[in-house]
Amino acid sequence: MDSSEWDARYASTPGLVWSAEPNRFVVEAVGGLTPGSALDLAAGEGRNAVWLAGNGWRVTAVDFSPVAVERGRELAARRGVPVEWRVADVTTYRPAPGSYDLVLISYLHLPAEDLATVLDSARRALRPGGALVVVGHDLANLTGGTGGPQDPNILLTPEAVVDGLAGLRIRRAETARRPVPTTGGGSVDALDTVVVATRPAT
Repeated sequence: MDSSEWDARYASTPGLVWSAEPNRFVVEAVGGLTPGSALDLAAGEGRNAVWLAGNGWRVTAVDFSPVAVERGRELAARRGVPVEWRVADVTTYRPAPGSYDLVLISYLHLPAEDLATVLDSARRALRPGGALVVVGHDLANLTGGTGGPQDPNILLTPEAVVDGLAGLRIRRAETARRPVPTTGGGSVDALDTVVVATRPAT
């Protein structure tokens, strides 16, 4: 979907489209890191950006939907944390190289060529020793999971993400299970790609 379609989706929902709580894999990946400067690409309504800010990170959050960014500002204000918000398309946004200790890409689903462009910008944006965290719906989710986009051309695999991270050290690259609550009180698993990589310190 383009930015206007996302604007319409966000605007048609009275509350947050997504949870206000951070993604579980983001929490796992970032929990042991020393807070510094962080860039959240395709931040949506800001749940991960606001969580990072609440844990001492200096966060820049980027999304192409003005409605989502405004929701993020409101969430940050309610939580009393500072986040720098920018309305921009991450496929053309170019962060300054070597500027961030953490870059996050969470549930960004694009055709392969566009995803490769974003991954290249993300890895270049890392400082030496910095970490890149990528989380998204896995291709295997189509047949083995629940929810998420149904277009195989925009779903992730650990291998495809790793292929776009030349020069980084891969710390984690797997298809992980994420429990999704059901109306009956139980849960079913969604399958997510989770990749964590770091830029060598020297």
